[in-house]
Amino acid sequence: MKALVFDDKLKLDNNYKNPQMGENDVLIKTKMVGICNTDYEITKGYMGYKGVLGHEFVGVVENVGKNVDKALIGKRVVGEINCACNNCSYCHQNLQRHCPNRSTLGIWQKDGCFSEYFTLPKENVIEISDNIDDITATFTEPLAAAYEILEQIHIKPQTKVAILGDGKLGLCISLVFRAMNVDFVHIGKHIEKLEISKNIGVKTMLLDEITDEHRKSFDVVVEATGSTGGFETSASLVKPRGILVLKSTIAAREGLNLASIVVDEITIQGSRCGQFRPVVKLLEDKKIDVKPLVSGIYGVDEFEKAFELNSQKGTLKVLVKFD
Repeated sequence: MKALVFDDKLKLDNNYKNPQMGENDVLIKTKMVGICNTDYEITKGYMGYKGVLGHEFVGVVENVGKNVDKALIGKRVVGEINCACNNCSYCHQNLQRHCPNRSTLGIWQKDGCFSEYFTLPKENVIEISDNIDDITATFTEPLAAAYEILEQIHIKPQTKVAILGDGKLGLCISLVFRAMNVDFVHIGKHIEKLEISKNIGVKTMLLDEITDEHRKSFDVVVEATGSTGGFETSASLVKPRGILVLKSTIAAREGLNLASIVVDEITIQGSRCGQFRPVVKLLEDKKIDVKPLVSGIYGVDEFEKAFELNSQKGTLKVLVKFD
């Protein structure tokens, strides 16, 4: 089968081994995959991963293991990416996303979905309705990561909220928050990207419009820039005893000023993967339109063009078709 494989370099292998399906697994035929920044970082050495890339997908169930209902065959599905052991203290607390024995689709110890076929455990797979098109369905994973914030913290109607960052991540958070009727301001550096939020009724602000009156004025600030400067700006916007949600990973080794976190007694909330079902319901109800985030769609044989576009400044989401 065809598979996009990273092994010191990215290449399309036309004769990659077929996946082995366990008795509790589902074999999925890939329809469309989204390129994530994590995929790009893996090609630069992140996690030391080697294998098939990809974790944002929509596909069709081709076959199932002996312990899985055959009625699932032929259904169009998306799937959660963390494959847990279901036998540890974390799994027993329904925290499979933090299972120490987990593998992660296309990121850690499990081949991903940039291939014609791949497998997931049955409990990870979620059937989607026909009124969710393939492009929209492919966004389920990043939208679920955005929705995770609302699972972790309770945002009241009077809570003053800001999102900092107008890339793919920040915009997905904006789409989810708007769909859930959260009142917030979206802050970023790019007028054209913030326009996506503005067009759905979100209040927006350019980074250079921040003044002293905005500092220490928000109850909750979501940091989605991935930069040291973005972290420090976000921290400066949070009220004393407010909440700073870190949605992007910041790999700074030095120069990160944490003084305000201590002085203002700010709570830091890390936030990573989210559950798919709430987002699938939002998509079924047409509460979110992801189409403005699509920068390009390519066939798998054009993967080099797809990854090149993904690496260019200003690009949002690039999708790859397998059928």
